[in-house]
Amino acid sequence: MKAAVVNKDHSVDVVEKTLRALEHGEALLQMECCGVCHTDLHVKNGDFGDKTGVILGHEGIGIVKKIGPGVTALKVGDRASVAWFFKGCGHCEYCTTGNETLCRQVVNAGYTADGGMAEECIVSADYAVKVPDGLESAAASSVTCAGVTTYKAVKVSGIQPGKWIAIYGLGGLGNLALQYAKNVFNAKVIAIDVNDLQLEFAAEMGADLTINMLKDDAAKIIQEKVGGAHAAVVTATAKSAFNSAVDAMRAGGRIVAVGLPPESMSLNIPRLVLDGIQVVGSLVGTREDLAEAFQFAAEGKVVPKVTKRPLGDINAIFREMEQGKIKGRMVIDFTHK
Repeated sequence: MKAAVVNKDHSVDVVEKTLRALEHGEALLQMECCGVCHTDLHVKNGDFGDKTGVILGHEGIGIVKKIGPGVTALKVGDRASVAWFFKGCGHCEYCTTGNETLCRQVVNAGYTADGGMAEECIVSADYAVKVPDGLESAAASSVTCAGVTTYKAVKVSGIQPGKWIAIYGLGGLGNLALQYAKNVFNAKVIAIDVNDLQLEFAAEMGADLTINMLKDDAAKIIQEKVGGAHAAVVTATAKSAFNSAVDAMRAGGRIVAVGLPPESMSLNIPRLVLDGIQVVGSLVGTREDLAEAFQFAAEGKVVPKVTKRPLGDINAIFREMEQGKIKGRMVIDFTHK
């Protein structure tokens, strides 16, 4: 089978690979598609350590081709996911209390396990979430990572219907966060970015207010126009976005950190204490979160913007990603050779 494998010089080779035999609890997926995430770029570049030889991909959707011994969660013919949360230990305090993504022995697809950017992929059947009917595979691939990550973050924000939530960063993650906030949680959405094209797209997708941080003081405008946001989800990777979110909060607001900037954010501790502002992190989503995120997408409440590309385009896609040229999600299509 063909697979996208990280090589020593931090590019990706499309090579022929042979998979091992299935072990207990595993299933083999014939991959239909796999989205390309910014995390894949980090893995390729060695930002999280040398991952030479690993098959990339954690936004995969495939059809179950074969099941190993002991598998009851999947059957041949099911459509299922290859997600960043590939597998947990199943018995620690995090796995048994609904916080399985925090498992200290977590295995991540396309990072510590071979991922879905290949014609076939071996998964742990209990952790591969089935895709509902009515959700096209390329769209489902975006929900597998970007969608479930932002759905979980909006959930964690505690936003209530009719209340104001600020979304910082309207790229592949932020646009889905906007849709989940607007169409699932019935919130009023403020979209903040530095790119007018992203903001125009956000307005088309239902944002109630758009702000370009390069041109205006977002926090000041949010305080003046709506009295401060009740919550914020920060998918941007700039320290300035996190700092703005703190200033944009009304008393009792909650900021959910999703993006991973290299710097530390500035926190006005007295304001956090006196105004009861919370800052929390949110890491991808559990299997239950993914099942919910899939279902809302199947119902048409969230529509990922995807572009299908052949596997041979993978290095070009990474160059476009680094140059900021990608709108929506690039998805590797394995259904057309």
